[in-house]
Amino acid sequence: MTDTSAPAPSFALTRPAHVDTAHLVVEDLDRVSGFYRDIIGLTPIEGSASGQVLGVSGVPLLTLSTDRTVARAPRTAAGLFHTAFLVPNRRALGAWLAHAAHAGVRLDGASDHLVSEAIYLSDPEGNGIEIYRDRTPMEWTYLADGTVQMATDRLDLQALYDSAPKGAWGGMEDGTAIGHIHLQVGNIPEADSFYRDVLGLKIMARYPGASFFATGGYHHHVAANIWNSRGAGTRSTGMTGLANYTLKFNDPAELKRALASLERLEIAATRGAGGWSLKDPWGIGLTLSA
Repeated sequence: MTDTSAPAPSFALTRPAHVDTAHLVVEDLDRVSGFYRDIIGLTPIEGSASGQVLGVSGVPLLTLSTDRTVARAPRTAAGLFHTAFLVPNRRALGAWLAHAAHAGVRLDGASDHLVSEAIYLSDPEGNGIEIYRDRTPMEWTYLADGTVQMATDRLDLQALYDSAPKGAWGGMEDGTAIGHIHLQVGNIPEADSFYRDVLGLKIMARYPGASFFATGGYHHHVAANIWNSRGAGTRSTGMTGLANYTLKFNDPAELKRALASLERLEIAATRGAGGWSLKDPWGIGLTLSA
């Protein structure tokens, strides 16, 4: 009998909180949505002349929207460094790499991070993208302080390509999700204060100029760096790039703690149908959902 059940969710998605969706503002909706469909492998779920929602197996992951007033964000602005799409296994990563190679896609890089294997590229408007697969947490090295050992080693792309299954590529596999979101911010101490001290995420690793935050022992659900954006201020209205992303809380107690922290510190959060909407110190939109 063929097993038609859905794959088990990735470790990243079973933690007390995880990234659920992202929303990008773009100049050329048709061009950018076509890239996420044809190159990244997402499937359109709903759309209009001013926006489109894409995902995998009917699960929304990415919203794209536009209007006539948007302006291209400078590379040094706070906002998105990359949206990281987590595929279910190494076979799926190899399959995507083979598809990208056959399509002539230009890659920005590839790394073995010890906890994961990752491939980097950019969409037509310069929004960073990571396609990655996790090693199992049993293969990770946790340090005495509870952080996890990470590195940026060379990834053998040829070996990964050679491991790809034969046959036509049919888009991203079931179970693909946004594993993390990586942000450009103005300074790291302020990012630490917001994501750790206000929202309650733990710092799981540090690189020079970057912090990596997560819940439940994951390597990172959110990262923040100043590599292009040191000293950046609040994002201007109408900028392209990351408008909003959603942190979904599997643990109601953790959500309650985060909301209590926002109230105590008098950080404005508006409750709507999708959860509690707020902005980080650089004006990047964030929704906390249950």
